[in-house]
Amino acid sequence: MPDPSETGATTVRYANGNVKMEGAHLDGEMHGPWRWFRTDGTVMRTGAFERGRQVGPWRTFDRAGTLVKETDYGPASPGGTSSASAD
Repeated sequence: MPDPSETGATTVRYANGNVKMEGAHLDGEMHGPWRWFRTDGTVMRTGAFERGRQVGPWRTFDRAGTLVKETDYGPASPGGTSSASAD
């Protein structure tokens, strides 16, 4: 179960100091745009959450930054506050 006290910006780093993932939590759940990175710092994936649920387009990139896959998880629920633009 998510920790409801976890709210706000979140950055997780690899042992080498590079960012592994960044986004935000709302009441302990991933919420809003998120990005995941490889250990070399290149962007691997982008997407958005609405209170822990994947929404909108999710994109996967190769090391050169070329889009290799896009999956659309659909719109946020009516009244949702998540932005589907995570790029």
